[in-house]
Amino acid sequence: MSSSVLAPPRRPEIKTELPGPKGKKIVEADAQFVNPAYPRPSFKLVAERASGVWVEDVDGNIFLDCNAGVAVCSTGHCHPDVVKAIKDQAEQLIHMCGTDYYYRHMPQLAEKLDAIVPVPSPTRTHFANSGTEAVETALKLAMHATGREKFIAFFNSFHGRTLGSLSLTSSKAAQRKGFKRQALDVVHVPYPNEFRNPFNAADCGDGGASQGALNWIEERLFLTTTPPEEVAAIIVEAVQGEGGYVPAPKGFLKGLRRICDQHGILLIVDEVQSGMGRTGKMFACEHYDVQPDIICIAKGIGSGLPIGACVSRADLMNWKPGAHASTFGGNPVCIAAALKTIELLEGSLVQNSAEVGAYLKAGLEKLMQKYDCIGDVRGMGMMLGVEFVEDKKSNKPAPDLRDRIEVACFDRGLIILGCGNNSIRWSPPLILTKENVDVALEIFDEAIAASV
Repeated sequence: MSSSVLAPPRRPEIKTELPGPKGKKIVEADAQFVNPAYPRPSFKLVAERASGVWVEDVDGNIFLDCNAGVAVCSTGHCHPDVVKAIKDQAEQLIHMCGTDYYYRHMPQLAEKLDAIVPVPSPTRTHFANSGTEAVETALKLAMHATGREKFIAFFNSFHGRTLGSLSLTSSKAAQRKGFKRQALDVVHVPYPNEFRNPFNAADCGDGGASQGALNWIEERLFLTTTPPEEVAAIIVEAVQGEGGYVPAPKGFLKGLRRICDQHGILLIVDEVQSGMGRTGKMFACEHYDVQPDIICIAKGIGSGLPIGACVSRADLMNWKPGAHASTFGGNPVCIAAALKTIELLEGSLVQNSAEVGAYLKAGLEKLMQKYDCIGDVRGMGMMLGVEFVEDKKSNKPAPDLRDRIEVACFDRGLIILGCGNNSIRWSPPLILTKENVDVALEIFDEAIAASV
């Protein structure tokens, strides 16, 4: 394939069957040599290059990307400013190991994070290579800082697949099957999903699903299996990601903050997927005016380079040398990408996420009025979920229909991805325009009509 820059089209261009002949060979080689545990969807995208919101596969087909590599490419694919920052840094210093040596990049990014995260300043930052590593850091830190071992997490959550994080993760049984007992002492609570309220009327009172979840913790867990004085932390996603793009209801995070303050429990907010402008604010918990003790960041912070961060109150991160470290964490090339990414987010992309995201949501809500199979449209900014049902009267989940729509979109040149049991996530690059949205909604409309 030519190495020239991908010229942005106005619409997707599908020229072959999918995948095409070159793509099929790569899929076959992948099946022979690569880990089979990757949870790939029914469609097969074999990417070759990308620019902005457009992705070209190895056979020359061009797709409109409304997934951004699962909410990673926040500034769009290969943003020229990010690419330049990566190139410039790679010519100076690629690696030195920040666990043993010093370089300017780690304190530069840590200071910037201190200025933008909702954790009360002063903060300290541990640099990791992924979201699950950031979560593992938060868990170790909570145990070290409190001297406690128990954790409270939520059903349908996703916090990673390494053993500590996996003890929290509960969005799919496949993620846990075969790994025996969980590594950490974690108890799970139903997440307050307002569309599918898991609590009864007595639990909810007049506070809805949010009150139901808080009552479950205070009036069940704390009085039976989980004494609050033994709980190190409550860890929560402000918007559940793999669980279906479900935003926390109003009052829920503040209620958790109250419970934590009352019992000396730390509040950890996992913003791996929802952070870095994805919801129209730099961090999703800003929508709720809540300050966590610890925040976990990854995905969108590096515009595609592998970097994660665990940012905590400085008084909590007071452990001694050797307690926690990472050879590659804080890599200078990754940090250069992160600093440029934050500059672009602060410049215009967080605002664009809010404005164009609202335009996209309005269009999806119009489709919900048109189709009986769309039960719910939810979310903020460019983190939007569409839940498919058999019909609005029953609201019975329709996972097979969701899968057909996902493939039908791909066949027409639109990249979206499922989440939860029966939802589709919209997590496009934050550079998405209203013109891009119009094209995406037209294709989504056609795909639904062809799939029902």
